[in-house]
Amino acid sequence: MSLLSFLHHYGLADPVQLVVTTMVFLMLPGPGTFCILACTGQGGLRGGYASLFGVMLGDSILMLMAALGVAALLRANPGWYALLQYAGAAYLCWLGLRLLLAKEQGRAVVPFRHMANLRRSLLVTLLNPKAIVFYMAFFPLFIDPATERGASTFIAIATVILCCTLAYGSFLVVAGNAAATRLKKHRGIAAIGSKLAGLFLIGMGIKITTN
Repeated sequence: MSLLSFLHHYGLADPVQLVVTTMVFLMLPGPGTFCILACTGQGGLRGGYASLFGVMLGDSILMLMAALGVAALLRANPGWYALLQYAGAAYLCWLGLRLLLAKEQGRAVVPFRHMANLRRSLLVTLLNPKAIVFYMAFFPLFIDPATERGASTFIAIATVILCCTLAYGSFLVVAGNAAATRLKKHRGIAAIGSKLAGLFLIGMGIKITTN
């Protein structure tokens, strides 16, 4: 049995389209993408992959919540949705301010550690209620009612999404680490890059509250 046949067997209507759509979605700049790049710049390959796994863990939790119907609950209670939205925006702004206000002292601009990278990316991902709504709308598009197998179908779709995230995230980590290695030879440029990263995170936080 081929992989496509296997996925069809577990209720996926169009596995190829699922992969293409997921990759396009991943390529859109967002807090998770930028968090991976920022952690890679500060912590190298290990820091980048710790951040990537944090994003994947967060996505897994959000997909589970979407499958359980939390998105419908958030839609029915706009107050809770707004609260989560502002909490996520505040956290992004706080990370951005840390980068903006940090002073260069012969070490990383912000003392990122691998577990801290994972937790940071996990929080950035979880504090984005729009992602829950996205997954709630995303799953039904690729479910074949004729072969749908309940939880197994959701697990199959989630696995495909996570594999795509791992592949694209690995590209970001490797490319980001190569760029960071070059920038470390030019401390002034690296410092400017850190400040720009801070501004970007603050901008993303503001954007979340205005959409």
